[in-house]
Amino acid sequence: MEFEEKQSLKLWWLYILLAIDAVIVLSIVLFDKGGMSFETLKTTYFAPFWAVFLPFAIIYLLQKNKMTLQIGAEGISYKYFPFQTKLKLLNWGNIEKVYINKYNALGDYGGFGVRSRLWFKFNDKAYILNDKDKGLQIEFKNGKKLLFSSNKIEELQMFLINLKTRYNIQAIQ
Repeated sequence: MEFEEKQSLKLWWLYILLAIDAVIVLSIVLFDKGGMSFETLKTTYFAPFWAVFLPFAIIYLLQKNKMTLQIGAEGISYKYFPFQTKLKLLNWGNIEKVYINKYNALGDYGGFGVRSRLWFKFNDKAYILNDKDKGLQIEFKNGKKLLFSSNKIEELQMFLINLKTRYNIQAIQ
């Protein structure tokens, strides 16, 4: 019996903002006062085109990041590819509490991705990869906290209840 969820960032709206920026930059470069000549572009190493292309490439690479979350009888495992290539296991023995928690991505953590809690609470880390407001909160015995966003909250909650009753895991609230 195991729960598994895979998530990635969905930043489609950033492409729209970058497209507007690209139109503005390219129209200035190509059409302002007759546009830049090829020789001028060559001497600047095509900098205006790199300024348009690189943000699109960075956003594309960010969307290729994938987080895998697995929960089973031995503990909670997660991997955030390409930054972690192997699953990291959090044993039930090191965990104080596990529960579904409501959060505000912008207000509590300052955005999406791998974030630390705002206001200098460095013991509180989050993996927020969607625009929902509930996730799996883990509190460790050493006082640290870890939050994972989830697209399957109802399924996750039912799985945690079943896991607690079947294996008598006291950390699950």
